Amino acid sequence: MRVIATEADIADGLAALVAADPRLAPVLAVAGRVPLRRAAPGFAGLARVVIGQQVSIASAEAIWSRFAAAFPAPDPAAVAASGDERLRAIGLSGAKIAALRAVAEAEAGGLDLGGLADLPGAAAHARLTAIRGIGPWTADVYLLFCLGHPDVFPAGDLALRHAVADAFDARGPMPIRELAKTAESWSPWRAVAARLFWAYYRARRNIAAAPL
Repeated sequence: MRVIATEADIADGLAALVAADPRLAPVLAVAGRVPLRRAAPGFAGLARVVIGQQVSIASAEAIWSRFAAAFPAPDPAAVAASGDERLRAIGLSGAKIAALRAVAEAEAGGLDLGGLADLPGAAAHARLTAIRGIGPWTADVYLLFCLGHPDVFPAGDLALRHAVADAFDARGPMPIRELAKTAESWSPWRAVAARLFWAYYRARRNIAAAPL
């Protein structure tokens, strides 16, 4: 499996996507540069994705800054041992505190978050969503940005649902199942297609959309 690790990988993926689906050529023309965007794998990376769940990018960045200041080298055991009051002061909701503790427990139980890169996408996705509080969007975003998986597409992402609808002159947001079905034709480069549509959304609406 090819990992999306460099700008050259993005370029190769975009060329393959446009060749396979000419509808994407005008999307790329509007999107302009499609950034790589990679984050560290492991607990720190997944924690950052969890923090970004269901909040604006600005709010996620603010909370992550406070989290990183409190835990400069995020250690799952240290986070799990911290009291609710300290974690809430950072800006974490009860659900996110529970999710981070569940991730810490999973790692203590032997889950190798970095090693998930060696598994097929479906298997890695299943391991992640088996953790309490880790849903499909969080699993997809972790696989895409932290592990560089080439063939995942977070169909539940609201910006992607709007971006694809905008590009194809459909009423948005596109239903999740319909978007997932549409994205199947972009395999094995769905992660590059997601990056393309996040860039397109930003160019069209002047709003940052990529989760990380």
